[in-house]
Amino acid sequence: MTVEIWSDVVCPFCYIGKRRFEQALKQLKAGERVEVIWRSYQLDPELESNPALNALQSLAERKGWSLEQASEAVQYVTEMAEEEGLEYRYDKTVVANTFDAHRFAHFAKQQGKQSEAEERLFAAYFTEGKNIADYEVLAEIAGAIGLDTVAVKEALASGAYAEEVKQDVSLARQFGVRGVPYFVFDRKYAVSGAQETAMFVQALERGL
Repeated sequence: MTVEIWSDVVCPFCYIGKRRFEQALKQLKAGERVEVIWRSYQLDPELESNPALNALQSLAERKGWSLEQASEAVQYVTEMAEEEGLEYRYDKTVVANTFDAHRFAHFAKQQGKQSEAEERLFAAYFTEGKNIADYEVLAEIAGAIGLDTVAVKEALASGAYAEEVKQDVSLARQFGVRGVPYFVFDRKYAVSGAQETAMFVQALERGL
């Protein structure tokens, strides 16, 4: 079966949903029977990258909050991530537009490394405090998963894969996607949000 996952790299629930979905695949020992295709989605297409800001500072500025209030606002999702073995370091995050990161993921897809790229992008943003809008950072991630770093830089500099990102976003609109993560199973049914692993098990069992 084929599972398409609409996601954004800076979406905290998307990383959590990824982990829970992966746990469902492991429980069913279904990894080889399921093709996973990651689809691009941007929570804030107009966001300007700003390496001088972290997500907490950005949230505080947008909401008119103190940093303490912003920290409290993300505590729930941080604890949820911990339960899945993920470490969210909002104090280290770098505010970044994700369009180029999505282009990189499409480059990786052509090399059969899309899932590896998605994992590294999430970790780079949420845990390692790296600027995922920076071509050098994306090339570093490419090298870490066995891709040609020079080819990645050339692709990014040329504007390649922009149309693929836009097509994914357009397809999301056609499916009525209003938030991510959004999982579509064989284009027959969908699961929205970072549901519990059991929900993903049930969804997979319907199609396997």
